[in-house]
Amino acid sequence: MDFIADGFIQAFRLLFSMDEETMNILVTTLQLTAVSMGGILLLGLPLGFLLGYFDFPGKRCVRTVVDTLLALPTVVIGLLVYAFISRRGPLGGWDLLFTIEGMAIGQIILGTPIVVAYTATAIEGLDNRLRQTLMTLGASGAKLAMTSLWEARFLVLVAALTAFGRIVGEVGSAMMLGGNIKWHTRTITTAITLETGKGDFALGIALGVILILISLILNISLTFLRRRTQN
Repeated sequence: MDFIADGFIQAFRLLFSMDEETMNILVTTLQLTAVSMGGILLLGLPLGFLLGYFDFPGKRCVRTVVDTLLALPTVVIGLLVYAFISRRGPLGGWDLLFTIEGMAIGQIILGTPIVVAYTATAIEGLDNRLRQTLMTLGASGAKLAMTSLWEARFLVLVAALTAFGRIVGEVGSAMMLGGNIKWHTRTITTAITLETGKGDFALGIALGVILILISLILNISLTFLRRRTQN
C-alpha cells in the first residue's frame, strides 16, 4: 500500500510544481477537446434541429440509427478512421494520422450522435405554439432554427456537456489515431494508460486527479442545468 500513498504525494508535487510534461499533456487534451467540440457542435446542432423539427419518411429509422451510434465502441471508430487516414487509405495524403486533427475526427464521430439525439429530443419537446408563432412572424431558415435552439438552450447545453464528458475520457480511438506520442499527441487518458503500465503511478495519479476534477465540474454543471430546466 505504500506505493499508492507515495504515488499520491508525488502526484500532488507534480501538480503544484506545474510539471512541464504534465502541463503539456493537459494542454494537448484541451486543444483536442476544443477542436472536437467545435466540429461536434457544428454538425450536431443543425442535424439535431432538422431531425427534431421536421417530419419525413423514414424519420423513425434515422432516429434508430442515431440512437444506435450512441453506443458505438471507441475502438471501432478508431479502426475505421485509421483505415481512412492511414497512408494506404483514401485520405492518406492529408497526413492526418498521429495528429490532433486526426484524433479529433474520431472524437467528432463519437460525440456528434449525442448532440444530434439530445438536440432532436429538445426540439421535439418545444411547445407547438412556438412554431406557429415564429411562422406567423415570418421567421424561416436560419432564424427559425436559431430561435428554436435558443428556446431549448438548456437541454442543448446538456447535450454539449454530455458529448464533452464522452470525448474527454475517451482512450480507444485517441490511442490508435494519435499514437500517444510524447510532447505531441499524448492526452490525459492515453498517458494514464501508458504510465500506469510502466509503473509510474505518480504521473498517472496526477493526471487522474485532473480528469476527476474535469468530471466533477462537468457533473456540477449538468446538475445546475437540470435544475434550471425544471424551474
